Amino acid sequence: MGDDNGVNEDLNANLRCQSTSDPQLDQAVHQWLTWDKNQRTRAQVESLVAAGQLEDLRSRLCSRMSFGTAGLRAPMGAGFNRINDLTIIQSTQGLFSYLSRYFPDFSSRGVVVGFDTRGQEESGCSSQRLAKLTAAVMLSRDVPVHLFSTFVPTPYVPYAVKKLGAAAGVMITASHNPKEDNGYKVYWCNGAQISSPHDKDILRSIEEQLEPWSASCWEEELVESCSLRTDPLTQINSCYMDELTSLCFHRDLNSSCPLKFVHSSFHGVGHVFVQQAFQTFGFAPPIPVPEQKDPDPNFSSVRCPNPEEGESVLELSLLLAERENACIILATDPDADRLAVAEKSDRYSWKVFTGNELAALLGWWMFFNWKESHPDPADTQSVYMMATTVSSKILQAFARVEGFHFEETLPGFKWIGNRMHELVKTGNMVIFSFEESIGFLCGSLVPEKDGVSTAVVVAEMAAYLHNKNLSLNQQLHNIYQTYGYHVSKTSYVICNDAPTIHKIFSRIRNFDGKGLYPKTCGGVRIVHVRDVTTGYDSSQPDLRCVLPVTRSSQMITFTLQNGVVATLRTSGTEPKIKYYTEFCAAPGKSDVSSLEAELRKATAALLNEFLEPEKNNLIRRLV
Repeated sequence: MGDDNGVNEDLNANLRCQSTSDPQLDQAVHQWLTWDKNQRTRAQVESLVAAGQLEDLRSRLCSRMSFGTAGLRAPMGAGFNRINDLTIIQSTQGLFSYLSRYFPDFSSRGVVVGFDTRGQEESGCSSQRLAKLTAAVMLSRDVPVHLFSTFVPTPYVPYAVKKLGAAAGVMITASHNPKEDNGYKVYWCNGAQISSPHDKDILRSIEEQLEPWSASCWEEELVESCSLRTDPLTQINSCYMDELTSLCFHRDLNSSCPLKFVHSSFHGVGHVFVQQAFQTFGFAPPIPVPEQKDPDPNFSSVRCPNPEEGESVLELSLLLAERENACIILATDPDADRLAVAEKSDRYSWKVFTGNELAALLGWWMFFNWKESHPDPADTQSVYMMATTVSSKILQAFARVEGFHFEETLPGFKWIGNRMHELVKTGNMVIFSFEESIGFLCGSLVPEKDGVSTAVVVAEMAAYLHNKNLSLNQQLHNIYQTYGYHVSKTSYVICNDAPTIHKIFSRIRNFDGKGLYPKTCGGVRIVHVRDVTTGYDSSQPDLRCVLPVTRSSQMITFTLQNGVVATLRTSGTEPKIKYYTEFCAAPGKSDVSSLEAELRKATAALLNEFLEPEKNNLIRRLV
């Protein structure tokens, strides 16, 4: 009893004599105010208590973040399940403890830390500050830290991890998420994002030591004074640009290229690095969108900072391209790991390529150039391309015809990065990988999607095709004529209520009775069902899924009798249910309009019959 009274006295002092009347919540508030040294996030909790905002407090303080497809990601602000000074310190303490146990030479290998341009004034949180606190925790335990002195593209962190032989890397970024969000992305010593069991073990390690170790953990100034901190920017940027030349196949054409390119960096990190990449390939610099060239954590000129949203967020790029008579637009997302591309198709309209369409072009381009320097067909035995399972099967069609290997992974580039490491280790060559959400990797420069290298590779491909009197879109149709049309649709609905998501997927799993999946979609028979969440696959003799089971997220794939493949899955980074449909036609079948009509019908049925947007209050994507 004495201990409880002591806690209550502290609690009352901390809360200025206010209680929430919920002992568990009072304890969480007390814990927060005891540990948090950031005056702004402390004030947020105090004002929520004073205003009696109990549900908001519970959502912030009574659960913790977990690793999704891109590490820890959440809104910035006060709370144990938000991104802020305290949760970043806690995460880094856990990471330190885990790495110390795993690597005997951790104290000599150290870690790489990078950051993007995000920030939130009301929380006193910026990516740079959070990166410095990450470094401070490590430095306080005498671990060397390679902390970039300025913002960098996300792929620079895994690239530096490999180049410097570090034990791990941390990138503070929320990529293309809304401005309110930030994240903590962890890379393993092989340069790939952490996957199981490391992610779960690191989380366990975080939970074992939540109290900040010492005042040093809060001292961002430590990065300026500690001799164990180095700045890898100059070395890594120089090495990266040097190695980028391995993807440059037609420098002579680039230097005389008459095409003009517009580049938007979406208020993020990309501008400087894309300019340098173009210079490396011998191009004139792309024309930057002035309003979006410089960092702006509010992403003031776009309704959302995700170039994947297409024409609706490319408005300023399109206007500039029209003024400058440029025919190609390249848009990197705020942390420059993704790339959107648009091409002028006639005097009045533009073609914005989907991730799957760009992958068809890039896959063709990488293999075309590889073949030029490897004329012996036997060499293809060691060549691989990879894609996530929700992405287009176009690379599989290439592989069938050309004789190289194709592999699928679960959604998320961490799966591609880790598999790439295994393949390269055994003497194979991965020449192209992608995920449909405009994430591409040409070659194996870094085991992560990379918008900077992809931007300049697309520019060179466009220059080469222009020299042959072809546009990107014309070449895309040539590819489909040769390998078969792959018509796809990718979109999402927003659902902010976790129980509703659970209910939707539970209904699908018991659609025609307990344990029975749907038999039809839009009147077309479903011939196979694969449920990666439960590990069920009706197409396998033992009914067991070949891909790793992931119980922490939802993903079900249906194969229809007419050849349509449709997948429903929850996003690992946002409150979305994503849906993917694709119709893969045989080579030579060119009635695209009938394929598209069939796909539209299947997509509408998938949405209406299985997700029931109106009944479940789901918010459809704004187009």
